[in-house]
Amino acid sequence: MILPVASTIWKGHITFGLVSLPVRLTAAARAETVSFNQLHKTDNSRVKQVLYCQAEDVPVSRAELVKGYEYEKGRYVVIDEEDIKKITPKSAKVMEIIEFVKADEMDALYLESSYYLQPDEAGEKAYTLLFEAMKRTGHVGIAKMTMHNREHVVVLRPGRHGMVLHTMYYQDEVRAIDEFRTNSGLVQDRELMMATSLVEALSAPFDVTKYRDTYRETLRSMIEAKIQGQEVVAAPEQQELAPVIDIMEALKSSLNALKKPATTETKAEQLQLDVVEAPKKKRASGGRRAG
Repeated sequence: MILPVASTIWKGHITFGLVSLPVRLTAAARAETVSFNQLHKTDNSRVKQVLYCQAEDVPVSRAELVKGYEYEKGRYVVIDEEDIKKITPKSAKVMEIIEFVKADEMDALYLESSYYLQPDEAGEKAYTLLFEAMKRTGHVGIAKMTMHNREHVVVLRPGRHGMVLHTMYYQDEVRAIDEFRTNSGLVQDRELMMATSLVEALSAPFDVTKYRDTYRETLRSMIEAKIQGQEVVAAPEQQELAPVIDIMEALKSSLNALKKPATTETKAEQLQLDVVEAPKKKRASGGRRAG
């Protein structure tokens, strides 16, 4: 599928020290989903939402709308576009790098959305200098920028061919779970060694092309079948997984399953099938001996 050319989301300048360079921002990724329209059940005609004024009980057009902030229950202060323009910070047009930090000190939990940061005309040399300097030193830049009526803290990092920008969550936006802790005393050394072996056996070079949204593909196939007037066939029921009681036995079964010849299934899929079937085979063989 050919994606449309990404449009510019933000345009302005990056500054670090006394160096300034013009850049533009485009979305690096977007979530793909199958969307549906709301239809009237009786005749399958498209329905639309109508905006109503609660006080007058009449429909209103979007041209008649203004922004309002509820400061007390049922009481609003009106905010118009001129009010917002008056308080727009300089980061709406200038992205100033506040500091550089080591890339490995960044917690990915704070990263929100990803964008490509590209140089505009006359900014390529300064852009390349910044890109290579961060790449060589292992640093990323922390900056502020205003976009979509919000001031963001952003991370600039060198990607494979150019700079990538990530918006960040602020500290007060990330939910802190103080009670979330792991108890290392719960595991034994031999269990940890076995689990480590399993992780290494399941390891593979990262290749994003291996991962597909199979639900979205199945959903589109189902829609196409409905268009063609075909009957929708139910998918086979998922195998219900039993809770693991003997961790060592489960780890051994997992490692033994991975020693089998490779099939068309992924390592994880084959492993899951074998681990599910192992207790059944064990119970069956145990039953025969007892007889």
